[in-house]
Amino acid sequence: MLAWILVFALVHSGLAGWRLRVESVVGPRAYRVLFALTSLGLAVPMLVYFINHRYDGWLLWDLRGSAWVQGVVLVLSAVSFLFLYPATFNLLEVAAIAKPQMRLYETGITRITRHPQLTGMTLWCVAHVLWLGTSFALVTALGLVSYHSFAVWHGDRRLYTRYGEAFLALKARTSVIPFAAILQGHQTLVLKEFLRPAYLGVLAFVVLVFVYHPWLVERSAQVFW
Repeated sequence: MLAWILVFALVHSGLAGWRLRVESVVGPRAYRVLFALTSLGLAVPMLVYFINHRYDGWLLWDLRGSAWVQGVVLVLSAVSFLFLYPATFNLLEVAAIAKPQMRLYETGITRITRHPQLTGMTLWCVAHVLWLGTSFALVTALGLVSYHSFAVWHGDRRLYTRYGEAFLALKARTSVIPFAAILQGHQTLVLKEFLRPAYLGVLAFVVLVFVYHPWLVERSAQVFW
């Protein structure tokens, strides 16, 4: 599992680091398609591997019979997707329909945390480790959170390289730690920034994941790895 995460990290962050160079050759739309297909091409089989081996290793605890654990896991998992897919970005650019561009974001969920994917992945890992209770799940969680922590540094470095002092000013007004910038008075939540159609798409995705979760587990079991 750690090998899967390492390969994904090298490719995903590597392509992100080479964005400007690759875009200068193939263009921003082709780069976006290449980045998305490569990332999905690694993430999907890695997810299948996790599902098929989630009970490997030692059983550290078993709390699946507790009603409160089920509730906590469901809530954490749902909230994690709101951070993992924050709908901060222009969806037309994500799909390469519109020309993808790099920007400095300071609205919506970015007011809560500058790197929402780290928060989302941490919540997802906590939920699944709590539910599964295996050493395999724990090692996977440590690997994923470690990579996303590196991605925070890597992402900030790329933004500083591109935007310089403008990014440093934004960095001073935001925080990686959720709600820290708000508590410090540097940010104020603006609820209307969350009233966007894209967030409905995220909520719909969350519902689909819960509905088809048993189907996903069943289909993954048919894969040999």
